[in-house]
Amino acid sequence: MKDSILSSNSIEFLEKYLNNASPTGFESEGQKLWMDYLKPYVDTFITDTYGTAVGVINPDAKFKVVIEGHADEISWYVNYISAEGMIYVIRNGGSDHQIAPSKRVNIHTKNGIVRGVFGWPAIHTRKGDKEETPKLDNIFIDCGCTNKEEVEKLGVHVGCVITYPDTFEILNENKFICRAIDNRMGGFMIAEVARMLKENNITLPFGLYITNSVQEEVGLRGAEMITQTIKPNIAIVTDVCHDSTTPMIDQKVQGSTKIGDGPVITYAPAVQNNLRELILETAKANDIPFQRLASSRVTGTDTDAFAYSNGGVASALISLPLRYMHTTVEMVHRDDVENVIKLIYQTLLKLENDHDFKYFS
Repeated sequence: MKDSILSSNSIEFLEKYLNNASPTGFESEGQKLWMDYLKPYVDTFITDTYGTAVGVINPDAKFKVVIEGHADEISWYVNYISAEGMIYVIRNGGSDHQIAPSKRVNIHTKNGIVRGVFGWPAIHTRKGDKEETPKLDNIFIDCGCTNKEEVEKLGVHVGCVITYPDTFEILNENKFICRAIDNRMGGFMIAEVARMLKENNITLPFGLYITNSVQEEVGLRGAEMITQTIKPNIAIVTDVCHDSTTPMIDQKVQGSTKIGDGPVITYAPAVQNNLRELILETAKANDIPFQRLASSRVTGTDTDAFAYSNGGVASALISLPLRYMHTTVEMVHRDDVENVIKLIYQTLLKLENDHDFKYFS
């Protein structure tokens, strides 16, 4: 893109937002940061019992449009503490056991953060032809204690949530890398849409619900709840999808999508055809590059939760291509981030001109 739509203030917020831990079920601190950033650009907020946050523009309008991302990141739970003080874990979302060994971790306790590491036997001690691979039942955290009592004295107990401390970085000028880009980048992008609407003095003829849902990583639960509260007519969801051009990914299975080549527009049963075509037409009319992806049965995103709620909500999915999903080095291209923002923004402007919303009501 020739002219960036992301201000220095936007990037500053993005870094702060990504670096903050918001594990599934414990998203509140991240939601506070997000709402504080969004506050100048919306008329009011809705929050629910489990922490989904919604900034609302034009709340009295009868017709309601949602733009949505999800706020939670994958993490671990303390599941068992051995007599020797080693901590064994279970997943909170789709955490990858293979990347755990040698990673530093933050254990969140009522006493604050307790630091630890996922330990692993030294290469010298492993039998080359029969060495064990990392599995959920053999990865463990060492927080420097010699027994269970020392661990518990630090405030660590079964049920404490564990996150990685890896922070935001810009690689080679235009690649954003961090943990939790899936999908706090979605929350960032929809907030930027709200900012652009405000700064460009756009008055929409419908209510816009900028929705940052919780608990997507454990079954789309936040979206499932908030759609019953909002009862929208249209939902445009943004999430991430795989860059399938990196090694060891089968494009015949995953499709062909690549970072830097534009937003990915999905075809799936949950995607309402008229709304998808409107988005495609918008991309073409505004010279926004895009890619296509097909999903069998379900999209696996909050699109499914919105689409099949309230008797059916016209829903569509615009994805951000991403490398190394559910690792601590998730990577996206800055141009794609900006083009997703532009595509959602321009789609809303196109909806603005369809005053009877004949295709979606």
